[in-house]
Amino acid sequence: MSTVKITVIDREGEQHVLEAPTDMNMNLMEVCKSYELPVKGTCGGMALCSTCHCYVKTDHELPEMSEDEEDMLDQAFFVDDDTSRLGCQLPITDDLDGLVVELAPEAE
Repeated sequence: MSTVKITVIDREGEQHVLEAPTDMNMNLMEVCKSYELPVKGTCGGMALCSTCHCYVKTDHELPEMSEDEEDMLDQAFFVDDDTSRLGCQLPITDDLDGLVVELAPEAE
């Protein structure tokens, strides 16, 4: 089994280094949930909510943003046009090794 290391900065600023398998067809939201980080993933990974909204802090080559993801981020709070992504739309691949993301604030 191949794994990558991803650093997730939670909403309190604490860094968590996660080991994520690349051979289980998981996405970033699912990995965060498996480590019990505060990511709800209310829609189950369908890009229909923004509860897995995060900011990408490193310069990794990421998959192109889908129209559904763009539409959802247009409705989300605290969006940064340059770094905002939905964790459910980021599949875990070898290319993500060393990725650093920060969880976006929750809407009040």
